[in-house]
Amino acid sequence: MDAIRQAKLQELRRLGIDPFPTEPFSINTTAAEILRYYPQQKLDFKSVRLAGRLWRKRLMGKASFAVLRDETGDIQLYFQRDDFSENPELYDVVFKKLVDLGDILGVEGFVFTTKTGEITVHVQRFRFLAKCLHPLPVEKETEEKVYAAFTDPELRYRMRYVDLMVHLNVREIFRRRTAIVQAIRDFFNQKGYLEVETPILQPIYGGAFARPFTTHHNALDMQLYLRISNELYLKRLIIGGFTGVYEFSKDFRNEGIDRYHNPEFTQVELYVAYQDYFWMMTLVEELLETVVQRVLGTPVVRYGEYEIDFSAPYKRVKYYEALEEVVGKDVRTLSEEELMKLFQAYEVSLPEPPYERIDLIARLFDKLVEPRFIQPTFVLDYPIEVSPLAKAHRSTPGVVERFELIVAGKELANAYSELNDPIDQRQRLEKQAQLRAAGGEEAMPMDEDFLRALEYGMPPTAGLGLGIDRLTMLLCNAPSIQEVLLFPLLRPER
Repeated sequence: MDAIRQAKLQELRRLGIDPFPTEPFSINTTAAEILRYYPQQKLDFKSVRLAGRLWRKRLMGKASFAVLRDETGDIQLYFQRDDFSENPELYDVVFKKLVDLGDILGVEGFVFTTKTGEITVHVQRFRFLAKCLHPLPVEKETEEKVYAAFTDPELRYRMRYVDLMVHLNVREIFRRRTAIVQAIRDFFNQKGYLEVETPILQPIYGGAFARPFTTHHNALDMQLYLRISNELYLKRLIIGGFTGVYEFSKDFRNEGIDRYHNPEFTQVELYVAYQDYFWMMTLVEELLETVVQRVLGTPVVRYGEYEIDFSAPYKRVKYYEALEEVVGKDVRTLSEEELMKLFQAYEVSLPEPPYERIDLIARLFDKLVEPRFIQPTFVLDYPIEVSPLAKAHRSTPGVVERFELIVAGKELANAYSELNDPIDQRQRLEKQAQLRAAGGEEAMPMDEDFLRALEYGMPPTAGLGLGIDRLTMLLCNAPSIQEVLLFPLLRPER
């Protein structure tokens, strides 16, 4: 806390002013509403009440100007000493000397336009709502330049409350994120799909290749896991008789942190009975074109140096053919030694051991192929070894009916024709168990209850996972996932 501000706090109390009053302060307008409607004289602004942080203060003797920042933006305030003639101390002492930038005030007055044409609230009464005990990192202006005062990324993410105060554009990111989620929800609801909730604490994790976070339940004396995916629970609901279910899922994976990964992230998963991955591709095109158009007013998104068009249809390429186009060879015919030479030739780092031959192929694809797809592109028919929950392809051996949607060089969505043969599924999970026994920490565990559920019969089903964080990055032109998470995970503060 700042010592000078603490002294002002005590002086306010000595004057009988509570810096943190209990009584509520009812507002009847906002900064944005005044700025929008006052010029049109559509609303009566003769008696306004609004609240927010004092953002700037310019003292001019018997009159002063200030700026109030509320949730919607900034509005200029005008204070005149004559308005406080019954208690001049409110202006001369409280406002001029004891009110600091960052203090939260409630103001009452009327709206007018200054001689310079600026819409302003003439303040007739004001009251403290909360005293700010830290100086704010307010921008400094010179004749040549505006110097930002709070731009260090780690500091911004760690002190998001200050970031939101200082940078109004950051608030817009999270308003847009909410709009994206709502648009997806409305799209699925209009299709008749049911929004559900499934467990975050799971006795057996599954549905993805990942290391989980573990915890312990004292009363039951059992180890539990934070979910890495909700896939297997949503499939149980399809088995139970629902035709279409979806969930906005907060998932957790014990992995590294970079521009595209945070250990806690959000995706929406959808499962629809009696459909396949071809049908799901068409649905995803319709979904994304609809959502982007609704949120931005156009299907074209500016992301970094690219203009990305979400208008359907999207390009479709096959996994092995896309990799062969880059390396000039069908990797399925190459020995492990020949694959290693490709790693050297293209300067690609090896996956973490232990790894199998298919892990080398997958690594080459991730590093050499994915970054090439900037416009929305469906990559089809992944190797069966890396897709243990997807149905084998109906006509092509060795691959499954799976697609990933790649946008701006990164996976945005993943979908399958879901494997519903319980015997095949058991064999796939047994293979995963062997990988775990050999030290593969990200291999899927055996889930006997899920296999038992499949034995009751699951109809042909199409499943989808769509990354909310990455979609928000694209629609907000955000360079990192930390920009679109209110409170990303960070190292402990030193």
